Amino acid sequence: MTIFNIFRTLAVYIYIFGYILLHYNVLRKGEKALAENDRATLEAVVRKYIPIWCGGVLRLSGVKYTVEGRENIPKGSACVFVGNHRSYFDIPLMLVCLDEPHGVLSKKQLGSIPLLSRWMKLLGCVYVDREDVRASVQALNEAAQVVQSGRSFTIFPEGTRYTGEEGSTGEFKNGAFRIAIKTGAPVVPVAILGSRDLYENHHHIITPGTVRVQILKPIQTTGMTKAEQKQLPQAVRQAIMARLEAHE
Repeated sequence: MTIFNIFRTLAVYIYIFGYILLHYNVLRKGEKALAENDRATLEAVVRKYIPIWCGGVLRLSGVKYTVEGRENIPKGSACVFVGNHRSYFDIPLMLVCLDEPHGVLSKKQLGSIPLLSRWMKLLGCVYVDREDVRASVQALNEAAQVVQSGRSFTIFPEGTRYTGEEGSTGEFKNGAFRIAIKTGAPVVPVAILGSRDLYENHHHIITPGTVRVQILKPIQTTGMTKAEQKQLPQAVRQAIMARLEAHE
């Protein structure tokens, strides 16, 4: 830990909320478009401003990243991106490294952060209360509706940040995969390597580093048997772990 990294961390926090305040009029424009079901304007706002915002966070944090496999993202149809989860940085990474920013299945606490929660609503995020089974089912249904409307979605099926050794993951919970199975959307696994060393490994002080993001080939869910549906979480987990282990 260095004094410079402590100041870097403070600068990033200031930037995150400073950007939101500076672009409040853009937020209101997006909210008006959402209320009026003006999809073209809403998507233009999301596609332009969210990657700029997240890209700024990564640059200020000293994060370098490589992205492989964008050609694996299905064209012309919604999909469900499934990533391993090691760090808070995984969210901004997914928002800049995919084909465009997509809604994320997020913990309910993020929904209470002023202004940030309003941007997340424009993005199409859905909040889940992991302690409430009924609320969790409702959240998965809402996420499925997002995909059914033709918009892709991102989930971290471990449910929380994995704290174990690099190269492995936590258990992939079955519930998150219901979004893809219910809608027939393909699952696109995403392996994220090195993100925990940017923040959590340094007592929540941002530390520059390099992350590899690999987008793997999609797994079709249409026509899956019940047995294949049951094995889907483990199949995706193994595919991601194989990429993580390959770079250890």
